[in-house]
Order: sequence, then structure tokens, then C-alpha cells
Amino acid sequence: MSQGSCLALAASALLSAAIVAAVHIQQRRELERLRTGVVRDLERQNQKKENIRLLEEQIALTKQLMEERDKALMEKQSQQS
Repeated sequence: MSQGSCLALAASALLSAAIVAAVHIQQRRELERLRTGVVRDLERQNQKKENIRLLEEQIALTKQLMEERDKALMEKQSQQS
């Protein structure tokens, strides 16, 4: 083989190897990005559940407070009568 054809063959082999390596690296990054997306979604879902639980707790406490306030007002009105 001539020196020019050997050089062309080596260059094309190196270029092919670089392209294959770049594609593999890109696929790994994409896979990692997808995995972190799933983890973030799960964290958001857990946070949403926690927020809903806290909201329900606050609603229950507000109802209890209003009932106690109404009860105290009724007792105060009955004492005044």
C-alpha cells in the first residue's frame, strides 16, 4: 500500500473510533439525564403528597379552632342571657 492510502485508512479508522466513542458518551449522558429526571419527578410527587397532607392537617385544625371559637361564643352568649 502506498503511504497516502495508509494515511487515509488510519485517519478514517481514527475518525470512526472517535465517532463511536462520542455516540457512546452521548448515550450515557442521555441515560443519566433521564434517570435524574425520574428521581426529580419522584421527589416532586413525594413533596406534593406531603404538601397535601399538611394542607389537610391545617384544614382540620382550622375547623377545630372555629368549632371551639363558636362554642366559646355560645357559652359567652348563654352566660349573658
